[in-house]
Amino acid sequence: MAIRDLIPWGRQQNRGEIVSSDQQAGNPFLALHREVNRLFDDVFRAISVPSLDGLATSLSWPKLELSETDKEVRVAAELPGLDETDVEVTVEDGVLSIRGEKKSEVEDKDRGYTERSYGRFERQIGLPSGVEEDKATATFDKGVLTITLPKSAEAIESTRRIPINARS
Repeated sequence: MAIRDLIPWGRQQNRGEIVSSDQQAGNPFLALHREVNRLFDDVFRAISVPSLDGLATSLSWPKLELSETDKEVRVAAELPGLDETDVEVTVEDGVLSIRGEKKSEVEDKDRGYTERSYGRFERQIGLPSGVEEDKATATFDKGVLTITLPKSAEAIESTRRIPINARS
């Protein structure tokens, strides 16, 4: 067995592996080894994230919805099962940070099991220039955190519409 067979990433997409007669004899450990490698290959191929930044965005929690108008920037974060006391929102140097901890515990004494899940999360969003950080407001309603950041008067006035010309 070559050392490259032990590494699940970097293997070729082609599954045409050369199997010696010793392996064909039905060694169950080598068969298990091949199946586990195939499982890892399939999982890593399914993720297929182009960059580290894409990984952070596609796999991060909570999911965010960003919207911007002429007067404000609005960020909505889905935080089901959390209260406003579980979440901390800060704005510093043009970066909005949402962080907190999710704790969940289910106990069923009749069936004799307890299920717990814990996890910390943090999302950081770069804000456009001209946002008045000191006038930011946040509301929490039915598991949705909404943060509103008004734009300064200079930012509103400096917005200029650019005409689009059609090709002739």
